[in-house]
Amino acid sequence: MIPKEKLEELKEEHASLQKQVADPAAMADARAFRTMMRRFNELESIKSCYADYQKIETELDQTQQLLDTEQDAELKELANEEKSVLQEELEKCVQRMRELLIPADPNADKNAIIEIRAGTGGEEAALFVADLYRMYSYYAESKGWKHQLIDLNETGLGGYKEIIFELSGEGAYGLMRFESGVHRVQRIPVTESGGRIHTSAVSVAVLPEADEIDLEINDADLRIDVYRSSGHGGQSVNTTDSAVRITHIPTGLVVTCQDEKSQIKNKAKAMKVLRSRLLDAEISRQEAEIASARKAQVSTGDRSAKIRTYNFPQSRVTDHRINLTSYNLDSILAGNIDEFIQALRIAWQNEKVNE
Repeated sequence: MIPKEKLEELKEEHASLQKQVADPAAMADARAFRTMMRRFNELESIKSCYADYQKIETELDQTQQLLDTEQDAELKELANEEKSVLQEELEKCVQRMRELLIPADPNADKNAIIEIRAGTGGEEAALFVADLYRMYSYYAESKGWKHQLIDLNETGLGGYKEIIFELSGEGAYGLMRFESGVHRVQRIPVTESGGRIHTSAVSVAVLPEADEIDLEINDADLRIDVYRSSGHGGQSVNTTDSAVRITHIPTGLVVTCQDEKSQIKNKAKAMKVLRSRLLDAEISRQEAEIASARKAQVSTGDRSAKIRTYNFPQSRVTDHRINLTSYNLDSILAGNIDEFIQALRIAWQNEKVNE
């Protein structure tokens, strides 16, 4: 069990925050107030669980006293049964307490911006980008999330060199974050006359959508260029300067958007992606500082590692982070990826509990 001294400290912190959030002046700083409320809600759950623990502990002590003093065999048997039930409840309460003490991801409930890019494998990799895009679109539909295309770069053969889109809905980033990394595909391309299996790679980046209050971007740090769209876009393609390129000078990050016919809409979409990339870079920096304090290892949060292999001849999908394999590739590409995402979420929670 967590030391009771620590839990008493958290109760005091909860009481202090309760007074602060009730003060109308605290709402003057939206960012600070949101952080304060998030922490208050975390402590509210911990306080409630701790109260349950104390109640069960008291009942266990009373039951043990009865066992120590009672002479009637039938009553002692009932007391032993009650003791077993209470001990089981206490263990569940302890486990829940440990999970509640895991620092919550402040971005878990944010919308997710997904960037899928073709890597090694040429056109075959580009075609797999399209496969993953469809897979995530189907998954989003099953979750009731909204889907919005931000930008894409087509190859002309049904594939994409790059595609960027947003998934909006409850817990979108919290679930989709586990898809970040390199996805490897093994299959026989339609252009392969010799029947050889080719291996290609696609990278997926999942970014939390950044609100304007998450970080401030100085207008002086931006260079904004407009130009004529190319590729898809309808009748207005190549007739107006609607495409937008935004460069964040301090970091060198460049974001383009030409999906809309309106320059204003393209600029708004590009700024959304830029904000999310800057927030993601800050999150990665903080995670790197934490990771540097312990031995480097491939875990559920390592985005640079090869995370999953899709083997078409064997109809097999393997997630290398948790050694989970499914032989139902068609179903997975149809968006049924909850088995993988939930298993990864549980593995991540266990990893944090052990830490």
